[in-house]
Parts: sequence; structure tokens; C-alpha cells
Amino acid sequence: MDFIVSFTFYAENSENDGARFQDFLLAMEATIRDHPLWASASEEEIDCAVEGLEKYVMTKLFSRTFGSSPEDARIDREISEKVLLLQNFLRPEHLDIPAVFNNEASWLNDLFPPQLAEKELLKINAFRAPREKLVCILNCCRVINNLLLNASISEDRANPPKLHSNLKFIQLYRRQAKLVSEAAYYFTNLVSVKTFIIDLDAKSLSIGEAEFQESMQAARLARKRTGIELSHASDEIAASAFPPIRMPNDVKLADSLLTMDEMAALGGLTDAKPSTSGSNYPYMEVEPGELTVRDVEKLLTLYKDVVKKYTNLCEAVKRSSLSPSKKLRDVCDVECVEAVSTYEASRLRRYLIYMAIS
Repeated sequence: MDFIVSFTFYAENSENDGARFQDFLLAMEATIRDHPLWASASEEEIDCAVEGLEKYVMTKLFSRTFGSSPEDARIDREISEKVLLLQNFLRPEHLDIPAVFNNEASWLNDLFPPQLAEKELLKINAFRAPREKLVCILNCCRVINNLLLNASISEDRANPPKLHSNLKFIQLYRRQAKLVSEAAYYFTNLVSVKTFIIDLDAKSLSIGEAEFQESMQAARLARKRTGIELSHASDEIAASAFPPIRMPNDVKLADSLLTMDEMAALGGLTDAKPSTSGSNYPYMEVEPGELTVRDVEKLLTLYKDVVKKYTNLCEAVKRSSLSPSKKLRDVCDVECVEAVSTYEASRLRRYLIYMAIS
């Protein structure tokens, strides 16, 4: 608590605040390890304690540390305003995304709906801890990788409010020992997307300079005709995506998409348990004694559905140009991020850019 209070003694400076917080976490970890009460604690228990400390402190300091500077607010506003214009004409072909990735009718969409990636990224503003915001990015990118595996993307796109502030917040206040491997790979890709959007012009796209300028001007005029001021529109987008910290059950999906092993790889505890209410699998939490004869038909239908999707997934992996083990390792294994090819990384970034522009 003394550390939290001490923040008020210093002038606001995000870089200095971030360095001070990282030093605090390192000092507290060392203190925990040396304390007699933690002498018999495992590495996992110590790690979870530090993760819990990060979440507690950053939740308390959120109003001071997140997007508090005029410069951050300006960059967030410029990104939102630019995206509001680009959404009127930008298409996959402008980013050299092959037509094969427009397969909306793919069976895998039932298992990994394209809209899920956008929803996961938009949830980022519902959380106040850097680790939870990073989990939203991981979930979004994992869904995208599953879609790319099956050559399918969605026309729905997300214009994530306060993108710059969220990325800066994670970079400064996420425990540095955990911003590595798969998490660092996906995070770096989204940072590249933000930079690309800021600097985007005709040379960045497969479009002529004259056509680009005409399209941007037409988008501005369209906004004026509808009476929508860009600055007001971007502010409304940001406000609508910043709900109170008390969240509905579906927001917990950002945690539930990660397995316990993956959470351990990321580091930290998950406070939320997956919610199954209203899902397609309503029997997940039912005890055997609660089942009736009438439930058998429903359970058999669900079983067949799962088997069908699993079989199709295996066949899709086998048809992939890479061997199944290598493809799955490239997509899922947190220890082999550096093995992901430049081509795969480029595909991910192009789709992230297209998805972020709405």
C-alpha cells in the first residue's frame, strides 16, 4: 500500500512510472523468496503471488497509469479517426490478402467463428490489469491462426478503442519476465499493426495514390453528410468499449480460452472460471445423478457434433502444406515462436491490420 501511495509523490511520467513498477515487482519477488513463510513454497506458488500483486497494484493505479497523458489521448484519437475513414473502402486485396482467405462457408467457422477474434480484441478495455489485457491479445491472435489454418477470414472488423494506450500500458506494466515467447510474439505483431495504421498511406497498400486520396476524401464527405464528426465518433467508440469493471459472464471468455497449462506458461492466476450458461454444451457442470432419459438424445447429438468437428480438424491439418506436428507447433507451442516463418508472421500481421480497421 505504501508503494501505491508513493506514486502520488512523483509527477506523472509513464516511462518513469513503468520503470518504478518493474523495480517494485523484482524487489517484492526477492522479498517473498527470502521470507520464512514462503520457504517451502514452490516456484509456481511464488510466481502466482507476484502475478496477484501485479494485478492488485495496477488495478489500484489504473486511473494514473492508463492513457493519462494528453499525448496518449491524441494518438488514440488519431488512430480511431483514421480507421473510421479507412473502413469505408479498405478491402482484403488492398493488403494483398489472397482471395482464398475469404472462405466464409468453412466448417471451421462453427468451431472458431471469425467474429470471435474481433470480440476478443474489443474486450481489452474491459480489463484493468496488464496480464488480462495481454490475454485478450493472445486469444485474438490464436483465433486468427486457426482461421488462417483453414483459409477463412471474416468481413467483420474491429476498431479497438484506445489501442495505443492499451499497448503502451501492457509494455510498461506487464511483468517483464512474462512478456516473452508466444505472448511477446503476438504483442509485437499488434504493435506493428498500430504503427502501420499510423503511417498508412497509398504506398502502404496495393492501391494507386490518386484512388487512395479520392477514397479518403469521399469517406470524409460521407461522414459530414451523415452529420458524424470524426472526433466525436471516436470518443463515442472509446466510451462504449469501456464498461464498468463489473463485467457480464461472457467477458470471462478471455480467460476461459486459455488452458491451465497455457496460463502457467503465461504466468499468473485466472480468477474467472469459464461460464457455460447459454452455451451449446449445457451439460458441462451437470452431475451424473441429475441426468434424465430425455437428456440422452441431446447428449448423443452433442457427442456426434464434437466427433465431427474433431475429425474435420484432423483432416484439415493433414491437408496443410506443413506436416501436422510442425503446423501445430508453429501455431500453439509457446517454446517455438522463433521457428514461425516470416511468411506466417506476415500473414498474421496482414489479417490483424485488416481486422483492426473497421
